[in-house]
Amino acid sequence: MSTNHAVVVGAGLGGLAAAIRLRHMGWRVTVLEAGDQPGGRARVFERDGYSFDAGPTVVTAPYLFDELFESVGRDRRDYYDLVPVDPFYRVDFGDGETFDYVGDEDRIIAQIAKMSPGDVEGYRKLAAHAERIFSVGYEQLADTPFTRLSDMLRVLPDMLKLESYRSVYGLASKYLEDERLRQVFSFQPLLVGGNPFDTTSIYMLIHWLERKWGVHYALGGTTSIVRGMVRLLEELGVDVVLDAPVEEIDTRAGVVKGVRTEAGVYYAADMVVSNADPSMVYSRMLPRVKRRTRTDGHIRRMKQSMSLFVAYFGTDRTYEDIAHHTIVLGPRYKGLLHDIFNRKVLADDFSLYLHAPTRSDPSVAPPGHESFYVLSPVPNQQSGIDWEQMAPEYLDRILDHLDGRVLPGLRDSLTTSFSVDPRYFEHELRSHSGAAFGPQPVLQQSAWFRYHNVSEEVGGLFFVGAGTHPGAGMPGTLCSAKVLERVAPRPAVAQPIPGLPLRRAG
Repeated sequence: MSTNHAVVVGAGLGGLAAAIRLRHMGWRVTVLEAGDQPGGRARVFERDGYSFDAGPTVVTAPYLFDELFESVGRDRRDYYDLVPVDPFYRVDFGDGETFDYVGDEDRIIAQIAKMSPGDVEGYRKLAAHAERIFSVGYEQLADTPFTRLSDMLRVLPDMLKLESYRSVYGLASKYLEDERLRQVFSFQPLLVGGNPFDTTSIYMLIHWLERKWGVHYALGGTTSIVRGMVRLLEELGVDVVLDAPVEEIDTRAGVVKGVRTEAGVYYAADMVVSNADPSMVYSRMLPRVKRRTRTDGHIRRMKQSMSLFVAYFGTDRTYEDIAHHTIVLGPRYKGLLHDIFNRKVLADDFSLYLHAPTRSDPSVAPPGHESFYVLSPVPNQQSGIDWEQMAPEYLDRILDHLDGRVLPGLRDSLTTSFSVDPRYFEHELRSHSGAAFGPQPVLQQSAWFRYHNVSEEVGGLFFVGAGTHPGAGMPGTLCSAKVLERVAPRPAVAQPIPGLPLRRAG
């Protein structure tokens, strides 16, 4: 007998967005989260008076959140506030030179003209190419399901015309001669788990996406988005259950019937939407299913993304000259990425992403203090690195580097510091091999080649989040929830949505 009940496994941004979409479709919904707070990678760490976003901090394509709230008669602005960030990123080359990556083309051109005058026209051509990729790769395909090979074959000619066989770095190099500019306009795949030298140039669309909608920050941190979405779900009558890790997705005759938590609690369900890592779901959570496609061998052959070492720290002084987002480039680019992604060794040098939210929002630190996190891409757990031994030493190396390069006096002003490493992604976030972003976004693992939004192994099982189409990053996870509305069935009897008509803030 139908219960008109959908269970969402995981309360990351993708799972929370999926739950909202499912309520819009009329399902009765329960969200089960393994951790002690919602958000998944977007959880928050509260420490010594500071608030640290654990994971994603860059908000792009904010309209996706707006339309999500509007779909159930709400106005996003009643739940949290966004502010623009300028520059989007400051790229620090280490030789005294910096480049402010911004949305305004005149400002970009002015900086290129100063740094490498011969690349001005090349950048214009690169931006035009990025816009063409965006019009196909994002506007037409980001929320389109790829459940059949014919779906892929249909778009293949356009992808070839757009030179998707090139890497992001390869496309940047086609138009730009200056190596520093090649790095400025190719590092973006690292934000979604990809090596710029391997990631398909489809991901050059990120450049145009950022230019089109800008880069934003949620006041209070990304956790304010999570809290706003959870509050909305509560208003919609959705239960978000914490400390409820799912052990098994129950199936009978190849169709989902419910889920069982590690505590033995059973939730009957007509459909299950997983925000968990598909590699983990297929290899560990479907014991009764004889898998034909997503076998253990298939999962082992997949290229998983790199992992991350993330340090969180506070200071009893402020750094007024630092940008909200800074990319601190090391002495090597291709060689370092080869070490991380291919050789899977921990290099002596590193490139870093420094997040300084206090620049936009003093509320995340005590008065007169500064809140930071710094992210270093590192090999995933296939490396065999002993992080129990390595983590304290690596944290010291990063803090010393920042002290000597971009945050003078850091060591003397530290008030708190701690870190997470690939063990956190593997065990707490339950990510295969401790990968921070799921499968790498190489061409052979994109669109139809990525984990499908509709399981081909189990009836009634669907996927959202970084591991499925279209991929990682906030726009990717939110678009995966949009795909869900195209591929999931409607309930036999729709459950009414409580609440007021659409309100407009202010």
